[in-house]
Amino acid sequence: MTTTVIGVGLIGGSMALDLKASGFSGRILGVDQSSDNASRALSLGLVDEVVDLRQGLESADLVILAVPVNAATTLLPGILDALAPGAVVTDAGSTKRGICEAVQDHPRRGRFVPSHPIAGTENSGPGAALHGLFRDKLGIICDRESSDPDALARVTELYGVLGMRVLFMDAREHDRHVAYVSHISHISSFVLATTVLEIEKSTSTIFDLAGSGFESTVRLAKSSPAMWTPIFEQNAQFVCEALDAYIKNITAFKELLEAGQTAKLARTMEEANAIRRVLAGMNGVKNEAKNDVTNGVKNGSTYIV
Repeated sequence: MTTTVIGVGLIGGSMALDLKASGFSGRILGVDQSSDNASRALSLGLVDEVVDLRQGLESADLVILAVPVNAATTLLPGILDALAPGAVVTDAGSTKRGICEAVQDHPRRGRFVPSHPIAGTENSGPGAALHGLFRDKLGIICDRESSDPDALARVTELYGVLGMRVLFMDAREHDRHVAYVSHISHISSFVLATTVLEIEKSTSTIFDLAGSGFESTVRLAKSSPAMWTPIFEQNAQFVCEALDAYIKNITAFKELLEAGQTAKLARTMEEANAIRRVLAGMNGVKNEAKNDVTNGVKNGSTYIV
């Protein structure tokens, strides 16, 4: 199988590494608008050959669109127009509703499988690509009823080869959920970093006091603004909904502190400790899902396979 990866950064490059190592793809072609990124991906062995978009589409059995979500939404209709007969295209964006709507009436919509591999680091570019980045992580496929069965099977197999468990979701529900569990985490990190940097201008010793808690909380602020700005833009409705809830809770926390309501403050933090149960449950689902790869276990409105 020939796979064309459009965007050979962290996500696209990491996929290329594992797909080639596994034998799933015998040939990996790379497409990138940055000649520096393309050359770097070739020198690192992420791809076998760098080609232009037209060549990549003509030669591919599978196309992985791993570019910022605004670029993916713009490119996808033309990619479907030029896709080789029988080929499949999937994307790796962390918003799904916009890209699905962009091609909902396209005559070759069935060849597209919208997906979101939930994995990554705060680093970017070809040099950030890692073997095993996706193993034991979650890969989400959205609106599967709009994809051709063979296209859906190919992308499901792709995620299996990467070592991911697969969850099927509605695109709108996907965007709403990731606003709370992913996008707001990045916003919190960006805002915390901004706040601390403002203080650091007048207090040069502040970073001497920073411990591992600060480092882990602010780590996401190193993420690429070029990637995250369009994510926030495309998912603005649900991100703002999440922010409203977050601001309400942080304001309530501040008011308890100002009022000296230490007992209520302690109860608030004790209630927040329930996140341990949620995280433990997530780990349990991960382990259970490994045993359900062929069973298609239904979980509410989603399906784990």
